[in-house]
Amino acid sequence: MTNNTQMFSRARIPYGTWGSSFFPAWQTSALAEVNIGQFAGEAMNRILSLRKVPTTELDYLILGSTIPWHWKFWTAPMVASCIDHRIPGYHLEQACATGLQAVLAAASEVHSKANDVVGVLTFDRTSDSPVGVFPERRAHERTMALADVWDNFGFDPATGKAMISCAGFAARKHKSDRREVDELTMHRYEQYFNAKNSGLLDNVLVPLEVLNVQGKPLGTIDDDYGVRKLTYDMLRAMPEFDNCVTGGTQTHASDGMSTLLVTTKEKAQEISSRPEIDIQFVAKAELRTFPSLMPESPALAVQKLLNKTGLTMDDMKVVKNHNPFAVNDVIFAKLLNYDWHNMNNTGCPLVWGHPQGPTLTRVMIEALEEAVSLGGGYVLIFGCAAGDVGIAAILKVTEGKK
Repeated sequence: MTNNTQMFSRARIPYGTWGSSFFPAWQTSALAEVNIGQFAGEAMNRILSLRKVPTTELDYLILGSTIPWHWKFWTAPMVASCIDHRIPGYHLEQACATGLQAVLAAASEVHSKANDVVGVLTFDRTSDSPVGVFPERRAHERTMALADVWDNFGFDPATGKAMISCAGFAARKHKSDRREVDELTMHRYEQYFNAKNSGLLDNVLVPLEVLNVQGKPLGTIDDDYGVRKLTYDMLRAMPEFDNCVTGGTQTHASDGMSTLLVTTKEKAQEISSRPEIDIQFVAKAELRTFPSLMPESPALAVQKLLNKTGLTMDDMKVVKNHNPFAVNDVIFAKLLNYDWHNMNNTGCPLVWGHPQGPTLTRVMIEALEEAVSLGGGYVLIFGCAAGDVGIAAILKVTEGKK
């Protein structure tokens, strides 16, 4: 590395204290019927109990979500009541970068010695997303209604285009080939189902019961409902919405939550199920590319990050990203001269869905589990976010004296 100093050198992620719900697709599960903030808090409580970490260990709570939910004004203090521990905290959001930014914010809290054990809880419910009514005195429409999910995805106020247009625009710029995009998509589905069958994801994904206001069961979230079993012939037959973009080569809206802890090295060894595993923060990078080129922004962020650290793609043991469009990965492979077969080995958002807030948190947890199973090494996590933003981070997993 050109710079041997570590980002947030005091902070660690304790292995085995994390967990995520499955991500059922829009309107396919009982999550569509509940207050997602309350569910996420109760789910975090359940996951910490399974990991044998008392909630009283937490000093602080950082939430990440992007879609308004009932009682969102109260944010972290309200959700803290759902884990039965009266602690402070705050809420942040940055579209689909939220899941990674929340973890980095927690690491900053620990590194600055403001708090020693910070809980990160990210969640979103795209199902039945709220409609906001906005008084607009300067507009010809004095009052405007906005459906939080669909209107935002359908219109970028900076460019006037729909989100899907950026994928087609980026595909044209980088001369992406439809056949390669379909082949990559098919490979991503194979990776996901192979990972599920291997049992590796059992350390990440936790079946969670959903209760109604009377405390009666509404159902159990025990699968990524909505994931289809595609064939290559099915993909090839799909019509294009835009260049290289079909119904099969983009992700789908979903609901879910993910959680992990960030703490000091000493505390991580105390509460981790495998204290010999050390997970450190190395570096992060962000940038904003030109309008309507969001799918290329993660690759550019990774280039910036590698230049900053002096590391190369060959140094990365695990590479995993938030890829709402298959085009993202094709462009990344071209710009980084990297074989796209070697990334997203345990699944990715292209397949299991896009609940926004928790997406990159689940990506991170899955990537760390994979790194542990491989004996450690550098972990590269990256993704895109609304506004043509790319974000990337590197973590390092070390086992014992390795």
